[in-house]
Amino acid sequence: MAAKIDKDTCAGCGACVDSCPVSAITIADDKAVVDEGACIECGACVGSCPCEAISL
Repeated sequence: MAAKIDKDTCAGCGACVDSCPVSAITIADDKAVVDEGACIECGACVGSCPCEAISL
C-alpha cells in the first residue's frame, strides 16, 4: 500500500519530495501527491514530514 497524504495537514513544504528515493512524490496545488504505482513503501517520506501528514 502506497504512502497516504493527509491533505488537511500537508503544508506543501516539499520535504517528502526531497526524501523519496524513487521520485514518487510531487507537489500539486500546494499539496504533496503520491504516485501509487511508483511508491516502494520505504517510509522515507513519513520520517521527513514535519507536519506528520504522511502514513503508510
